[in-house]
Amino acid sequence: MPPARTAPSSKGTVPFGPYKTWYRVTGDLDSGHPALVVVHGGPGSTHDYLLRLAEFSAHGWPVVHYDQLGNGGSTHLPERGPDFWTVDLFLAELRNLVQRLGLKDYVLFGQSWGGLLTAKYASARPAGLRGLVIANAPASYPLWLEEMEILRSRLPPGVDETLRRHEAAGTTDTDEYHTAAMHFYERHVCRLKPWPRDWQATFYELFNDPTVYYAMNGPSEFHVNGTLKDWGVLDCAADIAVPTLVISGRHDEATPRTVQPYADLVPDVRWEILEDSSHVPHLEEPERFDAVLHDFLKTVGQGG
Repeated sequence: MPPARTAPSSKGTVPFGPYKTWYRVTGDLDSGHPALVVVHGGPGSTHDYLLRLAEFSAHGWPVVHYDQLGNGGSTHLPERGPDFWTVDLFLAELRNLVQRLGLKDYVLFGQSWGGLLTAKYASARPAGLRGLVIANAPASYPLWLEEMEILRSRLPPGVDETLRRHEAAGTTDTDEYHTAAMHFYERHVCRLKPWPRDWQATFYELFNDPTVYYAMNGPSEFHVNGTLKDWGVLDCAADIAVPTLVISGRHDEATPRTVQPYADLVPDVRWEILEDSSHVPHLEEPERFDAVLHDFLKTVGQGG
């Protein structure tokens, strides 16, 4: 992949009901090649940490990034409660984006929460979908929570006790909680030091408006007490009818046990574990990540 940051060919917003969804396109959507639509995590994150995927436009795939409703360049709604922020809302937003941009052939790349969202979307077998990439995503939040208990137990002495004390007291917005949480994040979310610029940009965006994250996820990656805590895609993964690539990291918070259902249930699936990565292998092992994704895309699209 080219080392320089790839400039967008267009940016803008599309209407989504009374709201707006911000998007960024790199490459030519009219080239005749399938678009790679990048769906970020969170919920409540932004596109920034996935920007380097724009470099795939140099190989023939126009790349679409967007910010999900409630974050980044899309409409913010800090007054909305948990009942507003639903999986169906974000499925509708993704469908709307695909239609508004006139995408006839496309591949979905969903990372973390975006992986579950795109799996659910793909299970409905939408027209034009040619392939699916599920990156660093559990298939079930109940499974995720079971694995979080194990990962938390392996943190340095006293860290989990500090975290649980604040979680019980409802003081997860304190500096002490955030400092203790960094032990987990540096092991299982991003192992690079210092954190890359794009990752920091997303982290700051989420910090500035955590409405969606708090409502659907909770105060941290490992303390999921929001509306998603009982949700997953175990009931629909078998309905995915396109070639699917699953990616995870050996040190990922999305542990192999949380990812295994995709390998078991999706009919046409390939799973790659990147050995030196945690939750963001596109940043932690970029060359290996690029090779894996490029090989997959060549089997489902017309890129070079």
